[in-house]
Amino acid sequence: MASLLSHPPVLRLIQFPPPPSKGGITVTTEDLECLDNGQFLNDVIIDFYLKYLLLERAPQDVADRSHVFSSFFYKQLTRRDNASEDSTSISAQQRRHQRVKTWTRHVDIFKKDFLFVPVNQEAHWYLVVICFPGLEEPQCEEWRSPASRRGTGGEKSGKAQAEEEASGSEKLNGVTDVPPSPTNTDNQDKLTLTEWKGGLCVCECVPYGCLMFSLSVSVRYLQSEWEVRRGSVREFSSEQMRGSHCKVPLQDNSSDCGLYLLQYVESFLQDPVVHFELPLRLEHWFPRQQVRRKRDEIRDLVLNLYRHQRGDLLGDLVGF
Repeated sequence: MASLLSHPPVLRLIQFPPPPSKGGITVTTEDLECLDNGQFLNDVIIDFYLKYLLLERAPQDVADRSHVFSSFFYKQLTRRDNASEDSTSISAQQRRHQRVKTWTRHVDIFKKDFLFVPVNQEAHWYLVVICFPGLEEPQCEEWRSPASRRGTGGEKSGKAQAEEEASGSEKLNGVTDVPPSPTNTDNQDKLTLTEWKGGLCVCECVPYGCLMFSLSVSVRYLQSEWEVRRGSVREFSSEQMRGSHCKVPLQDNSSDCGLYLLQYVESFLQDPVVHFELPLRLEHWFPRQQVRRKRDEIRDLVLNLYRHQRGDLLGDLVGF
């Protein structure tokens, strides 16, 4: 009896999204244990919360423009060939694509603006963000600087405005960027973004070799997916899709990388980056305290969903 009490059975808590929706993630009491302080987040919690963000938290227009891959996608894409695969005559790039080609059978990723790929390598979570993968030609977007919107209830103090005008910079997405030069001298408030064909950005501090491998694998996957989807050949070269290692808030321990990955996606979905001067400088994207609360927030979310789905409370055996 003592051994049973010290090792309670693993119980299924929730499925999200619940039936009859397809593709639900099942979260168990064992999965919840990785939300304890100092524990490393597992695939289930990562996939559950990313799906919850996309379906419940993100503004609808942003959710419609985004696709979040499962944490198993990159693992399957990059695993070693088995004996039967190694004996085929097709290229390694094609073999990799074949392993995951059914994962996007219900979605055309080239109609999306933002693709999020969670990656786990060497016991470390990080995030690959692919922006505008469907753009084939350079596209310039006009945007109004925050300075042009002053006078509508959000004026800055004279000193703050003078300092900002002296530096020639504006804050976008919590980042100070130097905007491009005006292309229309008749309207100095309108600025044109740098030509942009899309890009691949990595959020998190990772060894440089892992960064380059992740970007090259992602590019080759896009090439193969384009051939299948569009029936034509397209080169995703470095000139067409620039890679960048984002400057983002970083963890201060060895166990919170998964939490930061989730916060990167959550912050992006709530307020998509609009200024793509690379490298993206997002050091002040969100306060560190926001990440420190995330373990408790996700645990509370799972338990609230449990009560909603089951209509009752967890028993004493579970211990919550």
